[in-house]
Amino acid sequence: MKPMTLRILLSVAALAMSFQPAYSLAAETAKDLSGRSLLECEQGRSATDREARLAHYQQGQTLAEQAVAFDDRSADAHFALFCNLGEQLRLDGESITSVFGFRRMMSELDRALELDPFHVDALSAKGTLLVRLPGMLGGDQEKGEELLQQVVKQAPKAVNARLVLAKIRSERGRHQEAMMLASDALMIAQKQKRNTFVSEAKAVLQQVRSNASGITTASYKPRF
Repeated sequence: MKPMTLRILLSVAALAMSFQPAYSLAAETAKDLSGRSLLECEQGRSATDREARLAHYQQGQTLAEQAVAFDDRSADAHFALFCNLGEQLRLDGESITSVFGFRRMMSELDRALELDPFHVDALSAKGTLLVRLPGMLGGDQEKGEELLQQVVKQAPKAVNARLVLAKIRSERGRHQEAMMLASDALMIAQKQKRNTFVSEAKAVLQQVRSNASGITTASYKPRF
C-alpha cells in the first residue's frame, strides 16, 4: 500500500473514531458559551456606565454567536443571543432603533422557543414583549398574559414574569393580586441574591402601593 493511501485511510479512521466525542465536546462548549453570554447580559444590566454596558452586551453577543455556531439546536444559545441583541437595542431608551436589529432579535427568541417550547426564560421574554409591543409590531396583550401566567405556574422561582403581571394587575385595579405577585418576586430575588432584580422588584412594589393609594409614580420598565 502506498504511503499516501495509508495516510488517507488512517485519517478517515481517526475521523470516524473521534466523531461522537467531538459532537459531545461541541455541545458542552455551546452550553458553556451560552452561560457566559447570559452572564455578560446580566452584568451589562447591572453596569451604570453606558460604555461598560455596551461592552458587556457586545461580548455577550460574540459568545452567543459562537455558541450558535457550535450547536444551532441549542435553545440556550439562541436565547443568550436574543438577550444581548435586545439589550443593545434599548441601550439608550425603549424605542426600537433598528428594524433589522428588531427582526433579528425576535428571530432568535422565536428560534429558542421553536427548539424548546418550555424554555422558561424565553417564554417570559416572549410574554413580556407581546404585552408591551403595539399590534403593528406583533403585540398581543391577551396572549402575552397567558404566557406569563404559564411561566409563573411552570417556574415557581421566576421573577420577571411576576413583576410584569404585577404591573398589569395593578393598572387594572387588582391591587391585592398585584401586591402578592410583586412581594413574591422581591422575596425570590432576595433569596437568589440577584441585586438587579431586587431593585426592580422594590420599584414595582412601590408602584403597586402608590397605584392602590392613587399616587402616580415613575413607570416600571420590565426586561425582555
